[in-house]
Amino acid sequence: MKKVLITGAAGFLGSHLSDRFIKEGFHVIGMDNYITGDSKNIKHLMDNPNFEFIEHDVTEFIKIEGELDYILHFASPASPIDYLKIPIQTLKVGSLGTHNLLGLAKAKKARILIASTSEVYGDPLVHPQTEDYYGNVNTIGPRGVYDEAKRFQESITMAYHRFHGLETRIVRIFNTYGPRMRLNDGRVIPAFMGQALRGEDLTVFGNGSQTRSFCYVDDQVEGIYNLLFSNYSYPVNIGNPHEITIKDFAEEIIKLTGTNQKIIYKELPTDDPLQRQPDITLAKKLLNWTPKVERAEGMEKTFNYFKQLSAEELNKSEHKDFSKHIKN
Repeated sequence: MKKVLITGAAGFLGSHLSDRFIKEGFHVIGMDNYITGDSKNIKHLMDNPNFEFIEHDVTEFIKIEGELDYILHFASPASPIDYLKIPIQTLKVGSLGTHNLLGLAKAKKARILIASTSEVYGDPLVHPQTEDYYGNVNTIGPRGVYDEAKRFQESITMAYHRFHGLETRIVRIFNTYGPRMRLNDGRVIPAFMGQALRGEDLTVFGNGSQTRSFCYVDDQVEGIYNLLFSNYSYPVNIGNPHEITIKDFAEEIIKLTGTNQKIIYKELPTDDPLQRQPDITLAKKLLNWTPKVERAEGMEKTFNYFKQLSAEELNKSEHKDFSKHIKN
C-alpha cells in the first residue's frame, strides 16, 4: 500500500484530498496544527485503518517513521481574513514549512506536490492568466504575505528539483469551493451564503465589476490527483475558466437562496485583484483534465452544506481564534 502525507489535512481542500487518496487505496497520513483547519472535516476518517493523523506545525521539524511515497503540501491559510490576522505564520508555512517538507521528500525519496495559487499572478495585467505569466504583485502590500509565501514556495521547490533531482509538482489553484469551506473566512462564496442564510444584505467590495472563476472541489481534486501522477514538474493552473463578475454572482446567490437581500457596496480592499481567470490549455493537454461540474450544480451542493450548519455556527461572527498560534 502506497503511503502519502497530506499537510493541511483538516482544511477544506486537504480533507477532500484525504478522502480521494483513501478511496484510491492509499494509506494517508494527515498532518495539521488546526490553525485554520477543523477536526470535524476529518472526523469521519479517524476510525479508518488507512488514515492516521498527526497534529503538528510543519514549520517545525517533521519526522515520519518508515517509508513515504508521496507528499502533498496543502498547509496554509487561504483566505484574506486569515492571512491578514496571521501574516507571519502565513509566510512561515510557505517558506520554512515548504523547506522542511522538501527535505523530508529528499530523505524519503518521495514525490512532492505543493499547493500554489492564482495569487502568484497578483492583480494581473494579462488575461486570462497563463503559467508563463510572471505576475503583478505588490510585495509589501497587506496581501503580499500570502502572494510572496507562495512565490517563494514555487522557487524553492524548483531549486530542489533542479539541484537535488527531486520529483516535484506544482499546482496553481484558482478559486475553489464546496462543502467544508469555513463560514465567514472572508472568501466570497461562504460570505454571500452566510449573509443570505442570516437574512443580511450581501456585501460587494468595489463596484462589483471585478471577476472570479469558481472551480468545484471535486474537479479541483481530480486535477490535483492527475497532476501528481503526471511527468510534469513546472506549475499547472487548475481552475474553472468560466468567469463571472462579483455583482452578477451576488445576484445568482440571491436567486439560489430564494432570499430578498439587497446588494450593498463597500470600498475595495488594497490590492484586491480585478480579474481572475485561468487559462487551462496546459492542464487539458498534459492531464486530459477539464472541470465538469457546472456552477449552478456546485453552488447548490455548497448551499445545501451551509444550510445544515447549526444556528450557533451560522451566527458566529468569528470562526477562528488564532491567539494560541501567535507568539508576541
